[in-house]
Amino acid sequence: MSGILSFPSIVLPDWCSTSSCRRGVRMAAAHTTHAGLSLEAMAIKPPSHPTYDLNGIVKLALAEDAGNRGDVTCMATIPVDMEVEACFLAKEDGIIAGIALAEMVFQEVDPSLKVEWSREDGDYVCKGLQFGKVYGRAHSIVVAERIALNFMQRMSGIATLTKAMADAAYPAYILETRKTAPGLRLVDKWAVLIGGGRNHRLGLFDMVLIKDNHISIAGGISNALRSVDQYLERENLQMEVEVETRTLVEVKEVLQYSSQMKTSLTRIMLDNMVIPLPNGDVDMSMLKEAVELINGKFETEASGNVTLKTVHKIGQTGVTYISSGALTHSVTALDISLKIDTGLALEVGRRTKRT
Repeated sequence: MSGILSFPSIVLPDWCSTSSCRRGVRMAAAHTTHAGLSLEAMAIKPPSHPTYDLNGIVKLALAEDAGNRGDVTCMATIPVDMEVEACFLAKEDGIIAGIALAEMVFQEVDPSLKVEWSREDGDYVCKGLQFGKVYGRAHSIVVAERIALNFMQRMSGIATLTKAMADAAYPAYILETRKTAPGLRLVDKWAVLIGGGRNHRLGLFDMVLIKDNHISIAGGISNALRSVDQYLERENLQMEVEVETRTLVEVKEVLQYSSQMKTSLTRIMLDNMVIPLPNGDVDMSMLKEAVELINGKFETEASGNVTLKTVHKIGQTGVTYISSGALTHSVTALDISLKIDTGLALEVGRRTKRT
């Protein structure tokens, strides 16, 4: 086997070593592992799902890329026995996520690859930071590169937005929704956890969520709640139950039902009670009144018109949770690259102002 090709390490810009860049960062001791889902790399574990096959998602992504021939460019240009070192480079500030999943990709492509990280999932990275390396067969690294980065960039974008929303929402907790990329439900929700958010229901199976269409079909909120209570008792099931309300009249109806009947209800969703104003501000009075009516009898969840601009005000109303579909359905990927010639990559990055 040929020796490992080594390229110059990236010299970080002066500002990236300042206290402002490091503030709030949980520094991870550098560690090297054979590529794979190691406990050491899993700073935050994925949510538990009874049927989701995370390894299967990795295999599907690689198979989609390889097609029926594999990487013809690698086979044409890279000697089969060449070994190299490639470096992960952050091209913008954000929360890194997907390190553990990237290791799964490398493990699937070539278990002999070794990965070293100076950060872990949930850490802050600044623009220009080299935060990891992978060593081994050049062919294997290049084949795994795009799939590993696709997962990391998407997850890091979700984690970065989640972190900003979670900080602004305090003391309320920020939740995502089921508005995730098809097939990537667990990956997207894992990224939310890494960013400091909490998970809403994983799917249709782990929580009863009575929404507007259920209510319409059942003939009203009370009928829907009664049907759920009867179903859970009949099936001997215990799980959280949430009901969506859109008006104060509906909130009062839920409270009246719960005062007269034994119910499994645990949470009331207050949907679209944040009212946009013509001047760009929002009116919180309806949401505040709903929270006061509920008065701690149930958990509360605000949804609708949740943005980085509004989430702080919503969090001050006393709601328990704030849910935002935008965390996963409108994510902007964090720009990350994996470079073998890091010196040239930095030169190009400076020219394009991306590092």
